[in-house]
Amino acid sequence: MVSPGDRKMDAETPSLCLDLPQFEANLRHVIAMTHAAGKSWRPHSACHKSPDIAKLQIREGAIGITSARVSDAEVFASAGIHEILLTHLPVSNARIRRIANLCHNANVIVTCDHYVQAEPLSAECVRQGVTCRALVDINIGMDRTGVRPGRDALELARAIEQLPGLKLAGIMGYEGHVMPIVDSVEKHRQIDAAMGILTHTRDVFLKNGLCCDIVSGAGTGSLEQALHCDGLTEVQAGRAIFGALYETKPPDISRLEPALTVLATVISRPGFDRAVLDAGKTAIPKEFQCPIAKDWSDASLAMQTAEHLVLKLGPTSRELKIGDQVELIVGDSGFTTLLHDEYLCFRNDRLETIWPIITRGKLL
Repeated sequence: MVSPGDRKMDAETPSLCLDLPQFEANLRHVIAMTHAAGKSWRPHSACHKSPDIAKLQIREGAIGITSARVSDAEVFASAGIHEILLTHLPVSNARIRRIANLCHNANVIVTCDHYVQAEPLSAECVRQGVTCRALVDINIGMDRTGVRPGRDALELARAIEQLPGLKLAGIMGYEGHVMPIVDSVEKHRQIDAAMGILTHTRDVFLKNGLCCDIVSGAGTGSLEQALHCDGLTEVQAGRAIFGALYETKPPDISRLEPALTVLATVISRPGFDRAVLDAGKTAIPKEFQCPIAKDWSDASLAMQTAEHLVLKLGPTSRELKIGDQVELIVGDSGFTTLLHDEYLCFRNDRLETIWPIITRGKLL
């Protein structure tokens, strides 16, 4: 175990490490460009799962957090974070009771794409004597959740407005279908189209006398372009703070650098051009983006199993020997953090603090 003041080389491996200066720079950059665009930032917490990070985001200017699950929201609310957008649809009696219960101590916003979600939540809120704000979840092209824009969205909004215990607050949509697009022209075209659906829906709501104070959307991979959308009032981009490789590939977002790594150890050198590390898929996944060996540009991932990662070594990285540590730059932050219990937070190679990943494993 390491303690504040210890050097990075003293950490056991594999360990999830956060470069605090770079993390803070990424955080400030996201805040600055969001505020410059006249938007609010309600970052998604799924990538970090840490009340410590959420509190820091709010202290720097975020208006609250976005949370995927009720169990996550309960943890954040108990830690004193009270402005919470829940994007998991309110289905099942147990989940609905818990959402209403959260409203006693937190300013909760739910999303709905069907009346059968809203009606029982309304009844439970009335029973508990609370009010819950609601956004209509709009399908803006991903074809996952979301009501169809147009008449269906308008009718759902009118129905929510009439339900006691609920307060219509606006709309949201997620443009996740555009994230993998690598052609910048096509990607920007599709982002504009998705944001255009939200803006048009807002206009329809307002024309019909419906509240649309909140228009929420925009993930990290579409953040820069989405900020130009006049209709959007807030962005949910959360993963930008880590600058992981998958989330910052061009043309997604600029001026972010990797802050999250997994520290690993060379445990075997079975050949002159191979090194085996103790960081398999249970420590750092490669499904969306292969990790990169920091400071060893001529080393590349050759194979990965559950507990091991094999590097193919070039002329420089062949200097690696058994016992050496290698930092692996994380490819995808969201799928990496859920594999670890804590962040080891370093400043200038010294451990400054440890942030537990409290909502890891929260699935309800």
